[in-house]
Amino acid sequence: MLYLAIKSALSGIIVMLVSEIARRSPAIGGLIASLPLISVLGIIWLWQDTADIERIASHSQATFWYVLPSLPMFLIFPALLRQGISFWLALAIACVITMSLYALTMWLLSKYST
Repeated sequence: MLYLAIKSALSGIIVMLVSEIARRSPAIGGLIASLPLISVLGIIWLWQDTADIERIASHSQATFWYVLPSLPMFLIFPALLRQGISFWLALAIACVITMSLYALTMWLLSKYST
């Protein structure tokens, strides 16, 4: 139970730090957010929990493919905001588009992966 609390606290602290840094400097906050900190932590937690090399390799490869459909969100969302669309509506539209791209990616991966 302590292990889960440590994992949760560390992950939460990273998110909190990114949001606090972004308040002061959006560019530095964006840089930190773009680092694969959560992915690296996930890989470390998976290693600690399973020590299964194949599972970790598969997780890492899947992470690569699922990062790709998330990237357009970071162009769509600010474009919608700059067009005068409200924050929550712009966020919702960007999230729906991202979820659609995730679904397309999942379909393509199932169709073309070996």
